[in-house]
Amino acid sequence: MAESKPVIYAAMGGNLLIAITKFVAAAFTGSSAMLSEGIHSVVDTGNQGLLLLGLKRASRPPSAQFPFGHGKEVYFWSFVVALLIFAVGAGVSVYEGINHILHPEPMQSPLINYIVLGLGILFEGASWAFALNAFRKTKGKWGYVQAVRRGKDPTMFMVVFEDSAALLGLLVALGGIWLSEWTHNPLFDGIASVIIGLILGGTAIWLAVETKGLLIGESANRGVVDALRRLAGQADAVESVNEVLTMHMGPDFVLATLSIRFARGTPAERIERAIATLDRDIKAEVPTVKRVFVEAEARADVDERPDHGEDPT
Repeated sequence: MAESKPVIYAAMGGNLLIAITKFVAAAFTGSSAMLSEGIHSVVDTGNQGLLLLGLKRASRPPSAQFPFGHGKEVYFWSFVVALLIFAVGAGVSVYEGINHILHPEPMQSPLINYIVLGLGILFEGASWAFALNAFRKTKGKWGYVQAVRRGKDPTMFMVVFEDSAALLGLLVALGGIWLSEWTHNPLFDGIASVIIGLILGGTAIWLAVETKGLLIGESANRGVVDALRRLAGQADAVESVNEVLTMHMGPDFVLATLSIRFARGTPAERIERAIATLDRDIKAEVPTVKRVFVEAEARADVDERPDHGEDPT
């Protein structure tokens, strides 16, 4: 998660500067699209603050109340961010756009809007490139969509999503302002604001869906599960590996439970040594697995009748 912080700080600083310039431009020109973009940037700035809060709270050590640590705080605050993008960013933008469509007002000094939008595209583009480069390094051999679906650190892809939506919103605002000026019809400015709201809404829904699984308790990726099964099958005195259950307690914390059948007649001390060795080997090969629980299953052919000497009838 440490690699996420520079990306978030970069996006947060850029969005704060852009928000100020957008609001100044909206005040001078009366542009609805520019006001929506300013609100968008403020929401993004607050969202990055919440992601940093989630990272800080997730780093707290385990306690009696939370024996597996606080790693899922990252997932909770990421889900809150998705809700805020939808409720505040998308909601206010759509409302402002509809209000401007119903009560259109001509823009004043549109040149200011062009300057601010140009600077916004420049700053937002730099932040987006920085976030995308960091995301590319962490996604490995997966494609971008696959990396989002399988990724366990939502803070990384959320910044990429936010910056992508911000860039698209800036282009829409630029188009709406240009059409309003070219046609002398302020209606296009309001339409652009509504489109920006829909972009934010779609982004928020996708982020919420991707974060929900992690918040509930998503399993580790197939490669991790296969490695656990392979290591368990190679352990001393193991006859078969039945179940391998995993759950992410945080981006870098996997909880693993293994159901193993040991060979009949294996002494208890040998089983204990095998489990200790397996625990060490798993954590060495898969560092994200922090806790391993092994359940030694009984053989299916063992007679489990309560009383062998008494006729059950």
